[in-house]
Amino acid sequence: MTEKKILVSLDFDHTIIDDNSDTHVTKLLPNGEVPEDTKSMYSNKNWTRYMGAIFEDLHKQGVLAAQIHKCMHEIEFTQGMTELIKYLGTSDRFEVIIISDSNSIFIDTILEASDLKQYVDEVYTNPAEFDCNGCLRINNYHTQDWCDLSTINLCKGHILETHIAKQKSNGIQYQKIAYIGDGSNDLCACLKLGQDDLIFPRRGFRLLKKIEAIKESNGQEDVPMPLEASIHPWDNALHIEEVLHSL
Repeated sequence: MTEKKILVSLDFDHTIIDDNSDTHVTKLLPNGEVPEDTKSMYSNKNWTRYMGAIFEDLHKQGVLAAQIHKCMHEIEFTQGMTELIKYLGTSDRFEVIIISDSNSIFIDTILEASDLKQYVDEVYTNPAEFDCNGCLRINNYHTQDWCDLSTINLCKGHILETHIAKQKSNGIQYQKIAYIGDGSNDLCACLKLGQDDLIFPRRGFRLLKKIEAIKESNGQEDVPMPLEASIHPWDNALHIEEVLHSL
């Protein structure tokens, strides 16, 4: 019987890369400033609508697809992350997925330029493409109304559960799940994990702060269920590799 794999799910912005790809692209706007009318569209619950407006602003300024690709190539990876992804992707013990509120163009551009895409089994993110006029268009991954912890356009907990169910229907089950992230929108996925699973929140970012608040409140924090997985804070992805290698 084939040994069950460990599913490793990673966020992208501020987890795989050491920046926010969406905000990084705004440097291509005049003086790197988002127009006031676009700023007024900002909502932390519907990020894709806001980014869609920014992409239209870039297009109006004559910014080309090649310039956007080049801008993405400038972003550095978090320390130890390329080594971690290569380790996971070349081992038969792991399956690697990305769940991100960025978009498919940015993620593919960065992973392909660094020759890392081959190590990732699946990417769940907001679909994007350049239209016939060269304007980058982005759509919601889905439109959800069931999770107050997540944005309207992408619930990471739902995506994680759906992936696990899909793989189970294909005869694939996991011995453990490891979730690696940094932000508030990673909390929902973390709450879906069990006692045998692992959470890797990046130090200095919101996910770890939220986890610490939940732990300190002894379950009184306003969340739908307790955190059951073990917590492993990190600031260098090589630490994550050490923990996963020891399993």
